Amino acid sequence: MSLTLEEVAWLERAGADLRGVFDAPTTSMTERKQLLRTLLSDVMVTVDRETKQAALRICFEGGACLERTVPAPRPGHHIQATDEDTVQLVRRLACHYNDTRIAQILSRQGRNTATGLPFTRERVNALRQSRGIPSRQPSQDNQQDATIMTLGEAQRALGVSGVTLYRWLRQGFIAGTQLTPGGPWHIRVDDDLRAKIAPDVPAGWLGLKQAAHALGIARQGFVRGTV
Repeated sequence: MSLTLEEVAWLERAGADLRGVFDAPTTSMTERKQLLRTLLSDVMVTVDRETKQAALRICFEGGACLERTVPAPRPGHHIQATDEDTVQLVRRLACHYNDTRIAQILSRQGRNTATGLPFTRERVNALRQSRGIPSRQPSQDNQQDATIMTLGEAQRALGVSGVTLYRWLRQGFIAGTQLTPGGPWHIRVDDDLRAKIAPDVPAGWLGLKQAAHALGIARQGFVRGTV
């Protein structure tokens, strides 16, 4: 039974859609394997050890077959593997963040998996499991009176805004680190830092907003040191 032109056109469109589904970042590796099992009926690999070539014969469910010759993989060689720089970065980040936050940091840096896919929580988890990287552990500081906080935690603990904390970080007034460019800040909060921040305005002193209003100037004048 031959196909009509309309049926052939539909099959061509369906094939294009199937490729789009396969390549979509939302498609998991398990779903890609299921698609391949649906399409392929048999895959045969014949390796010539002298020439170090592998002959592939791929047969589809419709009966068509495809033959290719490719270099045989070297012993112990992985065709696709996440680069070691990314693996080591995940190893450092896993001490402080969950898989969702790690995926966000990796995506912000433009890093992809070995197959070129963007990192998701599931893919970070799979990478950790395959490389034996433990999950997030509580951070510790050598001094008993010091605590390593995120930006939000430091805001609440010190009673200041995020803008103020970023300015203090730039000025070196507070100590903070990033495990990797684009990653969240870790701010060291200890008794010395708390002592520098007065909870109440001393008598005769005004806050930044009140001082700007009293002098009739913009608040940026104080920040930029022009007054």
